[in-house]
Amino acid sequence: MARVVELAYYPVKGCAGSAVREAVLTPAGLAHDRSFMVVGEQGVYRTQRRDPRLALIVPTIGADGLRLTLNAPRHEPVAIDVDTTGPRRDVDLFGAAFLGIDQGDDAAEWLSTVLAAPSRLVRVPPEHHRVTDGRTPGTSGYADSCAVHLLSRSSLDLLNEKLAERGAAPMPMDRFRPNIVVGGWDEPHTEDRARHITVGAAELGYAKPAIRCAVTVVDQLTGERDGPEPLRSLAGYRRAREGGVAFGAKFAVLRPGRLAVGDELTVGTWGETEV
Repeated sequence: MARVVELAYYPVKGCAGSAVREAVLTPAGLAHDRSFMVVGEQGVYRTQRRDPRLALIVPTIGADGLRLTLNAPRHEPVAIDVDTTGPRRDVDLFGAAFLGIDQGDDAAEWLSTVLAAPSRLVRVPPEHHRVTDGRTPGTSGYADSCAVHLLSRSSLDLLNEKLAERGAAPMPMDRFRPNIVVGGWDEPHTEDRARHITVGAAELGYAKPAIRCAVTVVDQLTGERDGPEPLRSLAGYRRAREGGVAFGAKFAVLRPGRLAVGDELTVGTWGETEV
């Protein structure tokens, strides 16, 4: 029987996640997931692809979303009252234009010091309207694409078997930054074929494979790149038909609801893999 074995959300895009036992799934993903983003002086998003030290920043946010604290090794934490009404500014995410609400100078100065680069923190505005792509359209905050990234333990187990054959160290789940981790699927990459999922009080619709990037070679505990794994091994057996290396799947939210670790996950419709 397939069940949710891990849940995580990432309040600030590119920064450390928060593992939780239960969460509310909104139309844009788990509550508070990627609702903030670090940007440079011109409003262009920062990512672990270029700024791997983002992994060392640990955000915590209250359930009501009104207070955000940022922590990092060897730095005093900074806490801010979240601004949801301030002036909007232009931000750039993968070349797409969006708006963000600047969260003030305290957060900006702290981030600039930690990342050693001029940075500011923005929040998704309440009127944020983004249509994500894939087989099932949806919406999301500042996620790379779709609202939910789902990955099974059996998929990671297979990857680690292949890494062991190369004499490489196993990869932890946090390298892939999923929102929902599923246990109980014996066949690796079952998530590739799931088209309609019911879990907890929510429903998910398959959008597309999760195409992996250089973030997967960043050690999430040290904020340092230690590649070429896992991309080298994944490239040998996980090529997506439309290009890129795939691991996990992206889903849109069809029905919001509450999720919890231990919830049964049921697939109502299956399809063929795109990998």
